[in-house]
Amino acid sequence: MAEGTMAEDAPNETDETPPAEAAPRADETPRAEALVEVEGLVKHYGPIRAVDGIDFTVRRGDILGFLGPNGAGKTTAMRLITGFLRPDAGCVRVAGHDVATGSLAARKKIGYLPENAPAYGEMTVTGFLEFIAEARGVASPGEAISKVVRMTGLDTVQHQIIETLSKGYKRRVGLAQAMIHDPEVLILDEPTDGLDPNQKAMVHELISSLSPNKCIILSTHILDEVERICNRAMIISEGRILLDSTPDALIAQAPDHNVIRLTLHAEDPALLDALEEQPWCERAVRRSPVSADYYPADGGNHLSDLLAVVKDAPVQSVHLQEGRLDDLFRKVTQGVSQ
Repeated sequence: MAEGTMAEDAPNETDETPPAEAAPRADETPRAEALVEVEGLVKHYGPIRAVDGIDFTVRRGDILGFLGPNGAGKTTAMRLITGFLRPDAGCVRVAGHDVATGSLAARKKIGYLPENAPAYGEMTVTGFLEFIAEARGVASPGEAISKVVRMTGLDTVQHQIIETLSKGYKRRVGLAQAMIHDPEVLILDEPTDGLDPNQKAMVHELISSLSPNKCIILSTHILDEVERICNRAMIISEGRILLDSTPDALIAQAPDHNVIRLTLHAEDPALLDALEEQPWCERAVRRSPVSADYYPADGGNHLSDLLAVVKDAPVQSVHLQEGRLDDLFRKVTQGVSQ
């Protein structure tokens, strides 16, 4: 939306020269540029501590998925990053600009899709995007509008009045306005909310295609979405970061990750007992007289160890469970109000 008219605060002059970052060793891979840096961020709504001292950095090429129950602090954190809210403590830097003291410079680097993206319903899609392009100071607005209309699949409705559009198309208009100035940082609050499966797939492909040159932070309640497109996932609860890792690493922490489910053709209690006594097995849960789940003590994959024991047995099926991100989500946010 509009940048605002308040001039950016002048930087403090100092005789000190900031220390140069150490060059990477020959055996190190240079890290991508940090585009969002969050330090000690705190925000209260009255007695409620909505964001509770969070710290993280997002680099160019990252797609960070914010996960958490309702009221966890995801949307508040996004509003703090974009400058829509001021923190009670801590700071945010976007592409090197402090969001508090260099608000205008920081916001020029950001494209923001709020949870309920505002738009002027009486405008056409093209008219609204022209307005946003002018407010953003886009150098070639016609070219920029054509590009985002094509990328977001708005070609067939670009001359239609916004209030007559479906929820899914309105969401795509919001996405188009966030992208129109080609920002380095995209902050997307529930970007696929209201979209049908085909539209969601299109947005997933779009986000993935944009990621090499940008940093993207998105919040979602769709855990499969994080597994599909994010290279990093953060689970937030009560304003605090509970887990921050890659989706694969988080899935590995899921309660049933690498659990082996064995089903026999006929009852063989001695075999089921023998498997439970294997050194890699922490415990077993009998599902029926012919079936059991075996939990590895170290969380590792012990399928080959199990198969070596049952190779001559009448096995009906063996299934290695990979764990699910939603199982971990429920485990770590248990007890949080939904």
